[in-house]
Amino acid sequence: MKFSKLRKILVLFLIPLAFVVIFSGTGAAHATTVTPDTGAEEGQADSVTSDNNDATTLGLSLSTNSDETSLSGTLQILLIITVISLAPSILVMVTSFTRIIIVLHFVRTAIGTQSSPPNNVLIGLSLFLTLFIMSPVIAQIKTEAYDPLAAEEITQQEALERGIQPLREFMLKQTRQDDLRLFMDIAKVDPVESVDELSITIIIPAFIISELRAAFIIGFLIYVPFIVIDMVVSSVLMSMGMMMLPPTTISMPFKILLFILADGWNLVIGQLVNSFNF
Repeated sequence: MKFSKLRKILVLFLIPLAFVVIFSGTGAAHATTVTPDTGAEEGQADSVTSDNNDATTLGLSLSTNSDETSLSGTLQILLIITVISLAPSILVMVTSFTRIIIVLHFVRTAIGTQSSPPNNVLIGLSLFLTLFIMSPVIAQIKTEAYDPLAAEEITQQEALERGIQPLREFMLKQTRQDDLRLFMDIAKVDPVESVDELSITIIIPAFIISELRAAFIIGFLIYVPFIVIDMVVSSVLMSMGMMMLPPTTISMPFKILLFILADGWNLVIGQLVNSFNF
């Protein structure tokens, strides 16, 4: 037993010692290095750096139009980027999108469904309805402004003036005289004989206020029948002594049923589109 224990102790000491001897030998073997020819390496380094300098040399040149009557290419790109960044605001402010999206939101809130239809569906429906309503205006802009400009028959300034004119006519048809007069008073503009003499900076905010007013009037008319259902359901629950049961839980299925029986989407969308004076 004593010899076996002694043998185990010797084995435990000899194994680490063998590893130390082996690794020390390999370390000495790797320590021997060969000194390369420095002159050749310096020559190769110089050639590599010269090649890299030649490879990284870049040329940048900008050219603009020599014609003084036209905008330079850089300025045109800047204007295009500006128009693209302002496109959502332009779409909301000078088209029928504002009235449509507000009315559809009122419909969803009046029924009581908080997230149905979802926002993506309402926005998509509003965009397509806006495209449908504004298609005559878009066609007129294309015919009177874009096509002559593409054919180089008119200048860019003339195309801009012709393109704004159909939008002015559309907005003036939907704008109340009181709203126009309000912004004329704020801007201290003298009374004009015709609304065609008004600046676009006065027409756009007046148009937005008129759209908000029309949208809230339509939303109020949509709310009235659904409020009546809420009142009836609440009165029935109180008469039955069900004080703890929320009336909206019972009234929402009846409101959805009323909306379906009255063909609500057809009625709302039809009256909403017809509310625009073409």
